[in-house]
Amino acid sequence: MFGDIGKKLYDAQMGVHAIEIIHSGEVVLHECFDEDRAYPVYSAAKSVTAMAFLLCCDDGILSPQAPLAEFIDEDYKSLLPCGFDKLPFERFLTMTAGNFPFRPQGDDWLRYIFSLGTDLSDRGFHYSNIPAYLVGAACENAVKQPLMDYLERRIFEPMGFAAPKYSVCPKGHFYGATGMEMTVHQLALLGQLLLNGGKHGSRQLISQKAVELAVSPHVFTGTDYYGYFLRISGDSFSIVGKWGQRCIVYPEKKLVAAYLSHCPDRSDELFGLVDGCIRQENTR
Repeated sequence: MFGDIGKKLYDAQMGVHAIEIIHSGEVVLHECFDEDRAYPVYSAAKSVTAMAFLLCCDDGILSPQAPLAEFIDEDYKSLLPCGFDKLPFERFLTMTAGNFPFRPQGDDWLRYIFSLGTDLSDRGFHYSNIPAYLVGAACENAVKQPLMDYLERRIFEPMGFAAPKYSVCPKGHFYGATGMEMTVHQLALLGQLLLNGGKHGSRQLISQKAVELAVSPHVFTGTDYYGYFLRISGDSFSIVGKWGQRCIVYPEKKLVAAYLSHCPDRSDELFGLVDGCIRQENTR
């Protein structure tokens, strides 16, 4: 079962590093075409930031409707644009907090963001690294420790691996949007955690209620739906990074498919190939 997916990926020559498939909790395929190591996962890091937020909710520190501004560094609160103080976390988690530029700039990202004059009343879907950075920085202030330390203790160590390599902003805050490296197995385990409703083995790492909220469709993107830094399409949802980093979760099939690649121009084609193979195999 699933044995011919590796051959199809190899024949397609799309720069795939590795693929792993977990079915009913068991690894049924782990195939590497390059070294089996951590690779950049780009915007898949946003889904890790979402998990940090869910943990904060479970701890009673935050909630989707809590104003993010309450957890911004005190030194910047005088710079907040009009209306920012009322924006809840959920608007940032769903990319509906305004039409921000794609990424923060300069040596003080918070100062840059608050100087933009963004139309905060715009509730349309606008994909950007800035909302994830703001959620990560706010969560870090909420837990009063480096966010990766919090994640390592609550998510990564219980799942059996060390904290992945990650990036911070020039002022030292967790970036939260990109700059993270993972192995294909680590990425697959994150998908499995979401598939299991936040449970790993016998341990409930994130509450099922929080996970269900995160994987529910909140806004239409124009092509699919968006949850809390997750892509949702039909009967599946995905952790997604650019250039072909993806973990697809199929709840009804009890299946997770994760792959890492360097595929700048054919990532949609790669997704279609893997998704098609999964659906074909699962109907046999």
